[in-house]
Amino acid sequence: MFVVVDASVWVSRLVENDEFHIPVKDWMNAQREQDTTFVSPSLLLAEVGGVISRVTGKPELGLNAIQKIENLPNVRIVDMDKALMDDASRIAAQYGVRGADSIYIAVASTLKIPLVTFDIEQRAKASKLVDVIEIPVE
Repeated sequence: MFVVVDASVWVSRLVENDEFHIPVKDWMNAQREQDTTFVSPSLLLAEVGGVISRVTGKPELGLNAIQKIENLPNVRIVDMDKALMDDASRIAAQYGVRGADSIYIAVASTLKIPLVTFDIEQRAKASKLVDVIEIPVE
């Protein structure tokens, strides 16, 4: 199984004091046991590195997070080529989706796999194009 995982989920997984850290950790571990591959556009690395650096005030933690994601065996980073960006641009314009969010949706749509995100607006708009998975947080 494959699933597109956006930055909001990865940040929750990597920041131990995040309110959703434990539910995301449990969900990701369960997915790994089922040999799920986590797919994300290359944009993910800049988003996660930047957020973790800002939240913690420690750039080295942002850099460590990037390296950790890149080295996980069950992660596939998708290059953002012209075709993907064309799809993302059309999705952004057609559905009123923020630019970065449209890239994750485009990856899920292109690969015909589900998307998982904590972004409520992204979830609502993405559900018109792809299956959206919600991680139980309670």
